[in-house]
Amino acid sequence: MHERERHRIILSAVQEKPVITVQDIAELTEASEATIRRDIAALHVQGKLRRVRGGAEAVHPPQLGNLAARPFRVSESLNIDKKRAIARAAVELCEEGDSIIINGGTTTFQMVHYMSARRFQVMTNSFVIAEHLVKQSKCTVNVPGGAIYRDQSLILSPFENDAIRHFYARRMFIGAQGISALGVMEPDALVIQSEQRLMRQADELIVMVDSSKFSRRSAMILCPLESVSTIITDDGISDEAAAMVESVGVRLITVKASAAADKENTPSVA
Repeated sequence: MHERERHRIILSAVQEKPVITVQDIAELTEASEATIRRDIAALHVQGKLRRVRGGAEAVHPPQLGNLAARPFRVSESLNIDKKRAIARAAVELCEEGDSIIINGGTTTFQMVHYMSARRFQVMTNSFVIAEHLVKQSKCTVNVPGGAIYRDQSLILSPFENDAIRHFYARRMFIGAQGISALGVMEPDALVIQSEQRLMRQADELIVMVDSSKFSRRSAMILCPLESVSTIITDDGISDEAAAMVESVGVRLITVKASAAADKENTPSVA
């Protein structure tokens, strides 16, 4: 990853929480901790953040009340080839005219690039997904009521009486912060509340995650694995993680990252 891109991710990450560690940033950028320390030192000298022991903090700390979910711009470019391959496979599961729900996230966002010539009835709580589909697709787009959370580009509401309960979908597509034997994990209660309301309106739940998510954990469980119909991931998934998914009867689809650029490449189904 280029230095300029690492710096963009670091500066976005320090706005997510008061202090972020060198280890956290190294995981985000897939760079060495030594490289991240040099980046933090350079940004500190430029006055763009403050260097602290073991990490960095924002010059102007984030305000209380922000979502715990990672900002969209932090994750958007991470594992992009894997996300695009996963998104292509997700769209291929849909038939013309289907009603689908697409939850906000950087992996689910990649679906829009394969939907431009398709006609779907779409419900999404993602501001960027809705905007893209309205401008560059033939899909009918529905959004729930609520407040727009700019950093995550999500439309969320704590109230039950909105457009969600009037929409039926054959499938719902979501990303996740982590996957474990306990279930699908997310970091924020308000995000989980919104996702669970959307899940009630769909026959099938499709989880779209790159293979790194099987080694990550989060503070809250969205749903048990048994509630998931299909998981789409890349072929970097470990044998242990694949066995865990299949042991509870969840369909597992694996794709190669190169599939995003190779229209002839098809996913394998376990």
